This record gives sequence, C-alpha cells and structure tokens, in this order.
Amino acid sequence: MAAVIGTPPATQTDIITRLRLELATLDQISDNEKAGFLKLVERHLSGKIEEIDWEKIKAPTDEVVVPYGDLAPLSDDPSETKALLDKLAVLKLNGGLGTTMGCTGPKSVIEVRNGLTFLDLIVQQIEVLNKTYGSDVPLVLMNSFNTHDDTIEIVRKYDSSKLDVHIFNQSQYPRIVAEDFSPWPAKGKTDKSGWYPPGHGDVFASLANSGKLDELISKGKEYVFIANSDNLGATVDFKILHHLLKNQNEYCMEVTPKTLADVKGGTLISYEGRVQLLEIAQVPDEHVNEFKSINKFKIFNTNNLWVNLKAIKRLVEAEALEMEIIPNPKEVDGVKVLQLETAAGAAIRFFDHAIGVNVPRSRFLPVKATSDLLLVQSDLYTVKDGSVLRNPARLSPENPSIDLGPEFKKVGDFLKRFKSIPSIVDLDTLKVIGDVWFGQAIILKGKVVVEAKKGEKVELPDELVIENKIVTAGPSFKDL
Repeated sequence: MAAVIGTPPATQTDIITRLRLELATLDQISDNEKAGFLKLVERHLSGKIEEIDWEKIKAPTDEVVVPYGDLAPLSDDPSETKALLDKLAVLKLNGGLGTTMGCTGPKSVIEVRNGLTFLDLIVQQIEVLNKTYGSDVPLVLMNSFNTHDDTIEIVRKYDSSKLDVHIFNQSQYPRIVAEDFSPWPAKGKTDKSGWYPPGHGDVFASLANSGKLDELISKGKEYVFIANSDNLGATVDFKILHHLLKNQNEYCMEVTPKTLADVKGGTLISYEGRVQLLEIAQVPDEHVNEFKSINKFKIFNTNNLWVNLKAIKRLVEAEALEMEIIPNPKEVDGVKVLQLETAAGAAIRFFDHAIGVNVPRSRFLPVKATSDLLLVQSDLYTVKDGSVLRNPARLSPENPSIDLGPEFKKVGDFLKRFKSIPSIVDLDTLKVIGDVWFGQAIILKGKVVVEAKKGEKVELPDELVIENKIVTAGPSFKDL
C-alpha cells in the first residue's frame, strides 16, 4: 500500500473495520454522512492516485472553453428570458466563517457597502430578476454545521420577501486523529472542533441527501448556478444559461484570464478526450513553474459552476463522482488531525458535454481579506440592484494591488482606521505598513506606500492627494 499522510502501521482492512465500529457510536451524523466519510477514507487509504501524464495535456480548444464573446446573443423578448430563468436555481456556498477577517458567524453577513451584506446583495439580485421577468428563481444556501444556526436566524429578515429561500447543510465528517486514524469524536472530542465540512465538492451528494435536488427537479428546474457567497461578481448570466440549454451541456465552469496574482489557481485542460481541471497539487514538481506560467496556462477556475440537476442525480446515485481527494493536515488543540476534502470544480470530468466559458474578469470579485473589502467599498465600484459594478472611469482593466498590514486584518480594525474609504480609481498599487490612520476624502494615485515605523503613528489628514509617493511619519513624502 502506498504511504498515506497520517496512516498508522495497520492494514487498510483493519482501519476500515475499526472506523466502521467507531462511527457506529456517533449519533451526531446520519447514515449517509457515515457512508460518505468511509468511502472517502477507503479511497484515500488505497493510495491510488491518478497520475497526470504531462505529455498528454493539451490546451482546450474554443469548443471546449468557449470565449464569452462567442456566446449567442439573446432575444429581446422578455418572455424568452423568463423561460430561461424558470429552469434555474441559484446555489451559494455559505459554509465559511468570517474568522480570517476577525468576524464571528457566516462570512456572508459581513457588510460589503452601504450597510448591505453579501447575503443582502445576493437576495436583491434574485428579487430584481424575478420581479423584472415574472420568474421564480429560488435561492439555495449550502451551509456547514458552523454556519447553519446563524443562517437560519439571518434569513428570517427575508420572510417578507417573495423570494423562495432553501437551506440545507453539507456533510459533517469527523476529523481523523493522525496518530491512530480514529475519528476524533469517538475519542471524546464531540464539540465542533472534532468535526469538519469536507469541502465544496460535497455539494452534489449533500444536495441529493437533503432532498433539495429532487424538490428542485420536481419544480421544473434544470440547471443550478453554484458560486461562492463571497464572490460579488457571480451573478446570473443569461447568455451562459441560454448556451447550456441550447447545447445540452451538463456542466460549465467559468474561467477567466490569469494574472500574476492567480498563478496557483486551477486551470482547464483537454486530457484523453475530456475536459479536466488541473490543480497545482497534481502537477509534478519539475513542471510547477510551467504550470504557474500565464503564457502556457492562461485561464483559471473562478468556482462559478453551472450544472444540470438531472445529471447530478444520475451521477450521485451511481456513486460516480470520485473527485481527487485533498488531504488537509492540521493541528487542533495540540492534536495532529487529518481532513479529507474534495472540490466541486474537479467534478467536471464526470459530466457529459462539459465545457468552460472564458468570462470577463468582472465575474470574479472575491472578498477574501480586508484588502479586497477596500476595493469594493471604494469609488472603484457602485451597487445597482444588488450587483457590484465597476466604475467606467477606471481605465486599467486590472484592479489596483492592495497590501494592508496586519493592523488592518480584522474588519473592525480596518473600519476604524479609515474615516472614509479613499478614492482609488487612479491607483496602481498601495502598500500600508504599521500604525497608519486615514483621514476623510483622501485620493490615492499611481504607486503609494504609507509606512509607520515601529513605535510611530502616521495619521493622514483629510482631503490629502498622494501620487507616486512614499509617506512616513509627519507625514513626510518621498518620490517613488
């Protein structure tokens, strides 16, 4: 048996037999979750890894990764748009917490701008669609056990809305103790830290196990648009939906051109006659630099996915969705544990007539840190009908590069340090170091560095214009 991270010196059969017995003692999870977990562990322990033959990788053609500009134009008839929308459900991956940005509860309830959260904006977008076209697009939220209770409370604020909101939980799996490959809760760790959600690749099985998949199909829905709740660019796109229905594509991944900031992102390739996602973890060491090249691998996965619901049902029932396993070793409360996870994008190779669509960069606007929050709260964007729209006054197609120091990491600290968000329409790069505070109505242009050395504090006065300068205590200015 091939060596596996955290595997003790025992046979695979011994481990699985013991795991099955230990799982039987856990009543916090369902039989479906136990079965899914066991299958994941068995696959991991088998040591079977599908090696990528680098020589067989081919660049996808325009038939496989369709340029967005090649999608057929839509009819002006609103009844045809309504017919499209009546076949659609929108599913947002809502299992993440806002802990990395210093918040408690679901990340989707962080305020983005004008007092509106990610979830508020998503609800507004779909409400406007339904009102404009007389359609009934439902919003489906996949929570984790970490976000479920809070989300139940939060969505009550939308009770007066006509929007049909569905909630279900993704699987809850036990963390594996690396020392002996036991499920941690079976050893007494029964609080939340003994468990983990197994990645968004679990969306397909959990959608089916929750009963929501059959419910959506029974209502005439044909496609689900899946996206991260923190991607503000992931709105319903009529042209993509029209293309999929017209060509009977079971799966579509939105990809967008790579920049130097995206070199580790997964990319689509043609491999042995099928479209496939290639992740950096699958790349042989000698080809990693080639993979990171934006000249050879020019696109990356946005995790905006369009998937046929009946195809999901067929593949889940056949247990055919065996995406690559991502081993995620961690140390929690001083104990070394292992999480086995999968990614939804890796499922593309199991669906018939799967394609990518090379979309504009505007459809990828994730907020992963306060530096991203600065971008979307600035004059670089406006909000209309729940959609975050880029300011046409920005001439560069790329957003400014923002690097904020650890003093800005938590949302609360970030907000305190800005009297108002600066104007950054003409900004190229911003680097902020140390104890820095921004006044009101500041304008940043070109390349800007603001640095407070250890023990110093830099307070930028109101209405300051900084262009291509290094600013230090005083504040004093030096040309870049």
